[in-house]
Amino acid sequence: MSHPHGKGHPKDAVIKEVYKDIKEADSTGEAARQFMMNTDSQLRLVFWETTAGCNLECIHCRRLDIARHLMKDDLTTEQSKKLIDGIAETSKCILVLSGGEPLFRPDIFELAKYADAAGLTVALASNGTMITAEIAKKIVESKVQRVSISLDGASPETHDKFRRLTGSYDRAVKGMKHLQALGLSTQINCTIAKHNVHEVEQIYKNAIDLGAEALHIFMLVPVGCGVQIEKDQMLDPDTYERVLNWFYDVSKEGKIQTKATCAPHYFRIMRQRAAQEGITVTPKTHGMAAMTKGCLAGQSICFVSHKGQVFPCGYLPVEAGNIHEKSFKEIWENSKTFRDLRDPELLGGKCGACEYKLVCEGCRARAFYYTGGDYMAEEPFCVYEPPKYQAMKAAEEMQAE
Repeated sequence: MSHPHGKGHPKDAVIKEVYKDIKEADSTGEAARQFMMNTDSQLRLVFWETTAGCNLECIHCRRLDIARHLMKDDLTTEQSKKLIDGIAETSKCILVLSGGEPLFRPDIFELAKYADAAGLTVALASNGTMITAEIAKKIVESKVQRVSISLDGASPETHDKFRRLTGSYDRAVKGMKHLQALGLSTQINCTIAKHNVHEVEQIYKNAIDLGAEALHIFMLVPVGCGVQIEKDQMLDPDTYERVLNWFYDVSKEGKIQTKATCAPHYFRIMRQRAAQEGITVTPKTHGMAAMTKGCLAGQSICFVSHKGQVFPCGYLPVEAGNIHEKSFKEIWENSKTFRDLRDPELLGGKCGACEYKLVCEGCRARAFYYTGGDYMAEEPFCVYEPPKYQAMKAAEEMQAE
């Protein structure tokens, strides 16, 4: 990981090491801001869909071709190791083994160990239902540093309905407890939509009570199965704004690590609220959130499908390349799609005119969906009206008269 001032940290330093140093030394917030800008487009996080196979059929899944078995076009063990080598050559980043359900893969522990040996920080994203005491031990032995468990409600009823499997909530919690018993860090991921927005406060309390180290909330993105439930489940912009303001309030309690994902507006809200409070945003005041920004697609993160396709993120279906045709490093460094996403001057509409665009950038996946393909268009679920944009609209109206 490159140092925010271009010196002091080798490029293979892991995020948590840089965060620790900046938190201790950065009193102005400038070092954190420079790190967040990531002008070198340093790769920090890769989500790899190790398999499309899964034992659940969640109604919000970004996949349409949900399978209860391994897919024939999943990367083989050797192809997977080649991918891992390519990622490690590009950056000693965090690699999240996801799916589908990654525990469906019989070689998942071998691949986790391989990634760890290659210098990557390995995490596992699971629905938790397959984690027995024996599996938990194997996860720990394979050098996984953290496991995220998806809980999409504060109660079994809410979660199980969303996950379409009776008992999945209790099994997921049991799986998490097996991991915690072995001292492994656990994180709860929760997709916030109409089915559970009334439970957000209890979801937060529940995560603390369950002993998770972090709670990451995800705002629904209409991709894959999410398209089918978009009208019924998408929060309206005002509710979206209210939830993110609430999330800012609880983040200050410091009871659990919190992160808003697929919710770039949060980073605008965080700065608006901090300004109102007379606080400078630094890692000391706002934790890791001060060192990251809204949409990271193609800038600090990317997503690799089970077929080897490389995308900006798991929700933006614009292929940047395929590891069967080019090296991962070449795709990351030279893809036109990634170059576009790294240039905030290409942002359209009110995103392009917004004074918060460098910390927010809007959700590129939602822009893509609601415009029929323009991933640089303005975020459709943002209530904020930038003064510059308002002036531009007023000028246009005067010209039209």
